[in-house]
Amino acid sequence: MPSEKRARQRAQRAQKQAVVQRQRQRRRNLRRTLTFGAIAAVIVLIVVLIQVSGSKPKKSATSGSHHATTTTSTTTTTTFPTPTTQPLTTTAVAPKCPPATGSKTRIVLFTHAPPGCIAKTSVWDATFTTSVGTFVVQMDAAKSYAAVNNFVFLALYQYYNGTFFHRIIKGFVDQGGDPAGTGSGGAGTGTGVLSKYGYPGYEFTGNTPAASCKSAGTCYATGDIATANRGTPSTDGGQFFLVVPGGGAQLSGSPVYADFGHTVSGLSVVEKINSYGGPATSSTGAPTAKIYLLKVTVKQVKS
Repeated sequence: MPSEKRARQRAQRAQKQAVVQRQRQRRRNLRRTLTFGAIAAVIVLIVVLIQVSGSKPKKSATSGSHHATTTTSTTTTTTFPTPTTQPLTTTAVAPKCPPATGSKTRIVLFTHAPPGCIAKTSVWDATFTTSVGTFVVQMDAAKSYAAVNNFVFLALYQYYNGTFFHRIIKGFVDQGGDPAGTGSGGAGTGTGVLSKYGYPGYEFTGNTPAASCKSAGTCYATGDIATANRGTPSTDGGQFFLVVPGGGAQLSGSPVYADFGHTVSGLSVVEKINSYGGPATSSTGAPTAKIYLLKVTVKQVKS
């Protein structure tokens, strides 16, 4: 029996030791958990602090200065791009067809109208880059050869580059194509050579819409481009106008302007230009801001 007693005592001691070991292990596990939790909390805190620090608004480089940047209203008229100054030639030159890639020299004054420089069946795209956007006009030579030939000729000589829309009347037209922006010029100005400003030194006779359009009121449509003149087709020159919504009905009563193209892209830009015009009752159409025609490029799309 003593041996059995000792065996029981050993078993009890082993059981007690196992309980003690388990308690020690639990304490060790708890310490590890607390340690890892503290480390994780510190990491999270550091990340939060970095994010909060990085989200603080930066001070403007010009804050505190009288020149601090401010939000510009859509009606601001002083931030439009302006063209590089283009010199005006003061001596009329004999016209000759320019290179297909365009003349490197800007010429705005010629002794007479240009020769036929384009094919009579050709179709051209003219891209107008303005200070408020870009629009494209397509011109069919078969519809109005003299006017399309003239426009392509002048565009290739950079005639229109750097000009601005000098006459804008809301609900009517956007008119441009005058290197001096005065709208003057034409025959009878007191000199043997036509004005080097309002006209390119010559006048020509453009093709006018069919007479039947007058009674129908369909001579000119929104987006059309036509030659500007002094009331007769024989006084066409370098100036042009674009018809805006409402303008076609007014113009159709007097179809004396050569309709030589139509806006195929960017009509919204044409309308935006018109928003800077004077009221419909204005006789001069003096715009409220100078909307520049930075450049005109022409490209033949059909021979």
